[in-house]
This record gives sequence, C-alpha cells and structure tokens, in this order.
Amino acid sequence: MQLEQSGNAELPALLDLYRRDERAGVRKLVVAAEKRQQALEKEYARLESMTVYEKEYESFGVLCGIDEAGRGPLAGPVAAAAVILPEDCRILYLNDSKKLSEQKREMLYEEIMEQAVSVGVGLVGPARIDEINILQATYEAMREAVDRLSIRPDVCLNDAVTIPGLSFSVRQVPIIRGDAKSLSIAAASIVAKVTRDRLMREYEKLYPEYGFAGHKGYGSASHMEAIRHYGPSPIHRRSFLKHI
Repeated sequence: MQLEQSGNAELPALLDLYRRDERAGVRKLVVAAEKRQQALEKEYARLESMTVYEKEYESFGVLCGIDEAGRGPLAGPVAAAAVILPEDCRILYLNDSKKLSEQKREMLYEEIMEQAVSVGVGLVGPARIDEINILQATYEAMREAVDRLSIRPDVCLNDAVTIPGLSFSVRQVPIIRGDAKSLSIAAASIVAKVTRDRLMREYEKLYPEYGFAGHKGYGSASHMEAIRHYGPSPIHRRSFLKHI
C-alpha cells in the first residue's frame, strides 16, 4: 500500500488522495498515516525550535557547533567534535546525544557525516588528562576538533564554554545546555559521543576484564570492582582513581 511505503515528502499528497476512499482497510491506513504525519509535523517544529541560534548568527558567516563527550569517565580519552551543517539542514530526530539510544546515535552519526559540510574531531588521552586536568584536556580536544575542520568557521556555537587559545580569531557563543538548544551543537554532541563509544568498544578487545564496551569507562559498580581486582589499565586516568 502506498500509504505504508511512502516517504515523508510524499505522505501529504497521498493522504489527500486516499482520504475520500471509503473502504474500511484504507480508512484504517489513512488514520495511521495521519498520526504519522502529525508526529512528523511535531518533530519538524521541534527541530525548528533548535535553529534559534543558527538564525541569530547566520549573517556573520559559517557556523560551527562544538561539544565534547567523556569528561566524567575513569578511563579512556575525552573527545570533542566540531560540526558545520549546511544551511537549512533538518536531520530528523537530531537531539542532545544524552537523550538518544545508542542505536539512534549511531544512525544519526552516519547521517550527520553524510550531510555535514565539515566535521572535525579531537581526542586527548588519559596521560594528558592526568598531566593538565580534565578541563584543560577538554579545551585541548576542542581546539584540535576546530583545527581539523576543512573550512574555517566565523562563529562557534559552544556547549556552555568559551574555548581559550584557538589558533585563529573567531566569535564564540557559549550556550548553556546548547546540545538541546542548537542543531549544530546537537550534531557535535552525537559525533563526539559515538566516536568515543566506538573507541571504548575497541578497548574492550584489549582489556576485556574491565567491561569497557558496557560502561564506556564510567564509574559503574562493576567497573570500580574490576579496578580494585585487576588494578588500573594503561587507559585509566590515574588522577580519577584516588578514592577507589
């Protein structure tokens, strides 16, 4: 049936076509399709509400969203991403990575990487985190992410921070809870999170006794018990283990 198989773009026209059909089976499909259309309209409205900062600063030039993942874990790197989306980009269900399932993040990651004008990723490992502290390591990862962009942005929309020491002068806009308020920052949050999670799953193969694929290095009860039993691995942040 066309209503069941139609894409989002074709749905309104097909609804207009089949609403006059009196067959019971068709009526049932129409009702289901109307609910789907309403959900889509609600989702597009939500996405539109996340373009306030993009619209406010678009006249300044190229916009870049920046976010990080992994400030809190006991092991693994801190990751940062910088993402430049095309103008008027609307990726369905794009949101703060913390509000999404792992499966949804993986799907959105692929779509972001396909549609983005440019993506930069920065990683800072445990030894460097121990050396300069997690905040400075996060800034370092963010600077690396921005430097890896193929296009120099004119405005950086940042999740809550102003990044010191960028290699070029650029307007920075720190936005509290920006990953839930800006599409560009939400995209960066997903890229940073998925990048780091994939690394932690690889570390699971090297150090299976710690269960990194499950907790991703965060301080779960099982993770802390593994540290007590086996001691820290080469990817643990020693400065985070003082009370374990």
